Amino acid sequence: MKHVYTGKTKDVYALEDGNYLLKFKDDVTGEDGKFDPGANTVGLTIDGAGKAGLRLTKFFFEILREKNIPTHYIDANIEEATMTVKPATVFGNGVEVICRYRAVGSFLRRYGMYATEGQPLDGFVEVTLKDDIRQDPPISEDALHMLGILSREEYKVLKDLTKEIGNIVKEELAKKGIDLYDIKFEFGRVGGDAHVALIDEISGGNMRAYKDGEYIEPLELERLMIVE
Repeated sequence: MKHVYTGKTKDVYALEDGNYLLKFKDDVTGEDGKFDPGANTVGLTIDGAGKAGLRLTKFFFEILREKNIPTHYIDANIEEATMTVKPATVFGNGVEVICRYRAVGSFLRRYGMYATEGQPLDGFVEVTLKDDIRQDPPISEDALHMLGILSREEYKVLKDLTKEIGNIVKEELAKKGIDLYDIKFEFGRVGGDAHVALIDEISGGNMRAYKDGEYIEPLELERLMIVE
């Protein structure tokens, strides 16, 4: 296999059959040694974070597969911390989609004049550009369309999938008494028909989850959710 990309939390390899292998690392995003799923930099390294993230990703992606929700997932090897995926083309240079159920993080920093911390939000969907230099600026449907990043039809599919997948994750967490505050997804075009599909991961590293009002660290979230 051929190494093709080094990301903040994963390395990507091309396989001979045309698929790709994602190698999960123990690096997590944050600043000043503190974890933050919305950060643009690697903030710290946590032993076991890669495998923990992959376990949760496998758990959720296989639920989505049972529900016929399109993803790039093929299979996963927990011991090797790798996941095999279908090839995907990102929108532009990549977008991130956040589904927000409570006002925290960057939402609260931007709209603090009107929002209070922890205020309920009804699965508010927000799209940001993957642009570290400009700190992942939010972008509207109109701008996405006019800049040729994705079509209006793709935006509708992306938004509907975000709400559907977000609610599935929220319901699974709720079974363990865990409250999902927000979650970040990535999407791309997959297959010969270039349909919109979920890519990347679903793990503690890209969501904020709380139990009894206390934030749950990524490794603890995996421990609470996955019963061996």
